[in-house]
Amino acid sequence: MSAEEIVAQGGGEQPRLRWPEPTTIFAERAMRLAQRAGAGLAMADYLRLIGVIATEQQALLSSFPEVTVPDAASLDVAAMNGLPVIPAETWTRDPAWQAGLETLATRLRPQVPVAVQQTLDRILAMPAAEREWQASRLLTGVMQGLDLAAAPILAAALQVYWTRMLLLLKAAHAGKAQPIGPSAEATLCPCCGSRPTTSITRSVGINQGQRYLHCALCALEWHQVRIRCTHCLSEKSVAYQALDAADPNDPNDPIDPIDPATAEGPSGHQAADGQATPVREIDSPASSSRAAKAAIQAETCDSCGHYLKLMHSDRDPFVDPLADDLATLALDLLVSDAGYRRYGVNLMLLIGDSDEEEAGARDQAPPGRPPDPGGH
Repeated sequence: MSAEEIVAQGGGEQPRLRWPEPTTIFAERAMRLAQRAGAGLAMADYLRLIGVIATEQQALLSSFPEVTVPDAASLDVAAMNGLPVIPAETWTRDPAWQAGLETLATRLRPQVPVAVQQTLDRILAMPAAEREWQASRLLTGVMQGLDLAAAPILAAALQVYWTRMLLLLKAAHAGKAQPIGPSAEATLCPCCGSRPTTSITRSVGINQGQRYLHCALCALEWHQVRIRCTHCLSEKSVAYQALDAADPNDPNDPIDPIDPATAEGPSGHQAADGQATPVREIDSPASSSRAAKAAIQAETCDSCGHYLKLMHSDRDPFVDPLADDLATLALDLLVSDAGYRRYGVNLMLLIGDSDEEEAGARDQAPPGRPPDPGGH
């Protein structure tokens, strides 16, 4: 067994779950989005918009009322069967989430461009049944009929609602060592059954660089050993790719295929102008130096053809799973061009055609231009 597997089996102090911090989860995301937007990326305006939304999500979470959460018996049943305790697809949503949506839309309106205001007005005018229908489409990954312009706002309200339920669940069962048991589907959130947005390494005490999957909906993080595909769990054909500002004309800084046996794989950073070159093998001093400092990679799997980003908080303590996922869309494009499909889902960046029957957030196609909440 690897050191990480020993920890996962109880041989270390690293927790199986990492809970969102109620006072800072969205506020820190907003700060990271502002930082990334200031780096001159092509998506800067969109990052700023999502940053404004994140700030209001934090305010909404702090004032969100108490809602119903599963009791102890329900938790035991879920744990015995390896099921999520608050399943996104089947949970009966409390009307409080719609009240939160209205509050969020109202607070956002004076802070956003006119085009986005029009989308907010449409959300505020939606009948309750239509909002529920849109939410169900969003949470099940069905793109047909989904209002893509309104989706980030709806998702923001649902994220606050599910995060609130998760925190209430933890508080209500504080005496229970593990209120949420392991999921039978190791690649899905044990709280809500959603897919991760990205994976991220965390270091606590003597346990360095343990990998967690970050839930796209409730923000819970659950342990998953590294060098293992987060889609099919294969360990045979996992590789790592990254953005890099390397000069392809420099003979001392070559760009070559990756060695799948390399644990860390390639790394790098995005050039100041937002242009990037895919780097696959670290075989030069220059590449090795950048690899030691890079924070974001794409973990690809040739067994199933999927990928998920891996973010290293030990290399950048301010990295945020959702914010940095949005800021590294170029990496998605390059990896998708190589034939891999994205496994994770970012509810702030749904890609697809709302007229398509089966396309959806459950297995996103290669990403393109981000959706515009203004409808343009």
